[in-house]
Amino acid sequence: MAQDIDVLTAPTLKNLRTRWWDDAFTAFVRETVQPRPGRRVLDVGCGIGTAEVNLGRLPLTQVTLVGIDHVVERVIEAHASVRSHNIRAAFAAADACGLPFSDGAFDSVFCVALLQHIADVGEAVREIARVTRPGGRIVAVEPDNSARYFYSSSPAGMRAYELSGQFFSGLIERGDATDPAVGPKLPALFASSGIHLSGVQLFPVSRAQLGAPPAAVWTARRQAIEHAISKAGDVGLRRLGQDYLKLLDAYAEEAKAAGPAFVELQNTMLFATLGQREE
Repeated sequence: MAQDIDVLTAPTLKNLRTRWWDDAFTAFVRETVQPRPGRRVLDVGCGIGTAEVNLGRLPLTQVTLVGIDHVVERVIEAHASVRSHNIRAAFAAADACGLPFSDGAFDSVFCVALLQHIADVGEAVREIARVTRPGGRIVAVEPDNSARYFYSSSPAGMRAYELSGQFFSGLIERGDATDPAVGPKLPALFASSGIHLSGVQLFPVSRAQLGAPPAAVWTARRQAIEHAISKAGDVGLRRLGQDYLKLLDAYAEEAKAAGPAFVELQNTMLFATLGQREE
């Protein structure tokens, strides 16, 4: 799965859900969630309706698709998206740690890149289990944001990667209480939440840049870092961010000079945890 990630501009995969959602991933969700006729399927953390649009394009009949997200604007966009594709799905604004559904309301429940946003992951998993019927399927796909691979043929690139880690780690320590490594921890959380573990599947998420990137790539990187600096309340952290920007500019110059000999590789991993609600 070759997708667009960039460890130089963000510490996590939190905002890249739509970028790895291709036909193969849709097929995986269909196979594991099993949206068969008469079944009710819940997408927790639906975002802008990516899953509903992709699943709705498949030949599904008499399947009730429901999506929830805590951001009202995303729910509105999801509604508009499925309508534009003539797909039937229902959406609501709700909290994953307090789902507004009765016990066992759904035959299958899934979430993709949701739990990495939540401080109390255990409570969210227990809620997912609660609203799934006994024997129903549960699928959670989450990354391990703490395990990244990065290589650059440019010495400045390797230094920029190291400094990016320091800068973004500082941002997380000052305002993000979520667990960056939630993906591989889910099997144990499933087992402790009344979910019978049936398997784990890994999806590599990679990016390979061969040859110097165009100027637009460096502009986008700079803008993303400047935005992150603007959110840093600590003076020392803002200073570190400015140092990082200078190093990024040096990296861009080295890449340009290297031309076709330039190489940059990135990789991280998504962990898909599969289970069934205990009978």
